Amino acid sequence: MKLGTQAHKELFCRSFLDSYQEYNPETLPWPDLDPVSLERLRSIPFWKEALYTEKKAGIMVSAFARTIEDPLIKEAITLQGQEETRHGRLIQFLINRYEIPISQPENIELPLDIERAFTDFGFEECLDSFFAFGLFEIARLAKYLPQAFFDIFDPIMNEEARHIVFFVNWISYLQIERGRGWAPLRSAHALYHYGSALTGLVKTFAGAGEREEQAFAATGARTFMDDLTAEMFFSLCIQENQKRMQQFDPELLQPRLLPRLSSVALSVVKLLPKKNSLSVQTN
Repeated sequence: MKLGTQAHKELFCRSFLDSYQEYNPETLPWPDLDPVSLERLRSIPFWKEALYTEKKAGIMVSAFARTIEDPLIKEAITLQGQEETRHGRLIQFLINRYEIPISQPENIELPLDIERAFTDFGFEECLDSFFAFGLFEIARLAKYLPQAFFDIFDPIMNEEARHIVFFVNWISYLQIERGRGWAPLRSAHALYHYGSALTGLVKTFAGAGEREEQAFAATGARTFMDDLTAEMFFSLCIQENQKRMQQFDPELLQPRLLPRLSSVALSVVKLLPKKNSLSVQTN
């Protein structure tokens, strides 16, 4: 299948629309937690940022959808806006149900360049989702919370996978439609947008700051498992990304940069002396 064609558009839009799953965050089977599990849940450091990110995404993506003329793409991005809004509702309900103390997130304002905001968000979501897949598995293996929690959030991980696959196909389709389809140009465009997101991730692991807007998937790696090594972290991220991506039509584009960089990082880490972990602590 040729990228940028009507067939390509039909495939990435229909795949996204047809894989939608209906659920109500407020009626999911949220478990009652024992004191230890409740304290662990409350100690996870990124709830405020997660809530702000999802609420902002719902507002921004829905606003962007209203600007699109193509009926099929408009329908797909409208659905994504609804799913992002639902993620915000889910996080808000979780915070309220388990009385997680957070400060009030700042007010959300729509950017003037809404397409640029959607594009930036898409690349950031590709990065955060890749590491969130691994982080989710790390927490599950560590039995950090009851299995019922992972059963609730596993479909959310799949929704994030749907979002990033839709995004990388949409951005390629858009660039080709606008006469920017030369592969090196598209690659340079992606590298530019990934750069700023990766900067936050590097600072998180280097301990170069505590800004809440840093990639909260990486921050969470310091919470869930004793003696989590960089080798294990990258291995699980790669493994879980592959698992999530298997659900998609092989003719669809998938985010490739982070898996490739992580594979390189994993190869380098395996050559280093095995003396340091990521100093992850559990409660």
